[in-house]
Amino acid sequence: MPLILTAGANDSGRRLDRILRKALRQTPLSAIHRMLRQGLVLVGGCKADAGRRVLSGETITVLNMETEAECEDFASGPAEAKASGSLPALEILFEGSGLLILNKPAGLSAHGRGSLDGMVQSYLAPKLPPSLSFSPGPLHRLDKPSSGILVFSASLEGARLFSGMMHEGIIKKEYLAVVEGKIEKTEDWEDELFRDTKIKKTFTEDQIENNHEQLKGKHAVTSIRLLITNKSCSLALFKIETGRTHQIRAQAASRGHPLLGDRKYGASPLSGGFLLHAWRLYLPPPFPQMIEAPLPENFKTTVKKLFGTGIQSARYFQY
Repeated sequence: MPLILTAGANDSGRRLDRILRKALRQTPLSAIHRMLRQGLVLVGGCKADAGRRVLSGETITVLNMETEAECEDFASGPAEAKASGSLPALEILFEGSGLLILNKPAGLSAHGRGSLDGMVQSYLAPKLPPSLSFSPGPLHRLDKPSSGILVFSASLEGARLFSGMMHEGIIKKEYLAVVEGKIEKTEDWEDELFRDTKIKKTFTEDQIENNHEQLKGKHAVTSIRLLITNKSCSLALFKIETGRTHQIRAQAASRGHPLLGDRKYGASPLSGGFLLHAWRLYLPPPFPQMIEAPLPENFKTTVKKLFGTGIQSARYFQY
């Protein structure tokens, strides 16, 4: 029994094989490519190869779906995420132009079960047109223990636009963090970072041991500006030029200033874990020039305890 699918607006311009990989999620990739080679996939009634760009409204016919149940399962497209009852409400900072920008709470994962990703898909599901291949998703990283700005795609066009701006270095990000030790001055940090995926930890080049020689380095640039300090720790503003996994955490630790509470990178314990907040995002038109994520209550309370109530009136730390 043939399976007939119709491409939506968020499928337009995508390769046929990529649409099929999303639409036929339970079909092995090797089987999809075999069907394409055998001419069993039609677009607009004509045989099409893997690289064919599909347009909105075109029909895709898969000729060898064996059972009616199999067709019904695939025809529904990507599975909708179910809302998780115990999760916090979404804190939306901006919605439009194909993007949904949120203030992520610390301790909530961006991916996986009970994550922000599932909440976003549930929120956007009734708003988005049907699509065979597109589903909303985060467009950059933010660690589970971290809080602050996280950008999700709400359309294929929005995802491509944001990813392109990230690649070109147009988008700028600022983070707030509390680090161990007294930082004396504004600094620019530049390193080759090496990610060990087995232990999920990032190293600078001078930390690489013999058993990590096979790792491939990635360039990382961070500017740090001191905001306030005491004898044991400092509140600092981090501006990142690159977006490597654990970039701020690894670079700070390598200079003897691990994030306070970041046990993974050798810091002293801190009740509630380390404080790292994706504070500001700078974007070009048609987006707002600057988006700011309010600080979590735990972040504000801890900083007040560490540095005194005087920080409350500081122009860079209003709350």
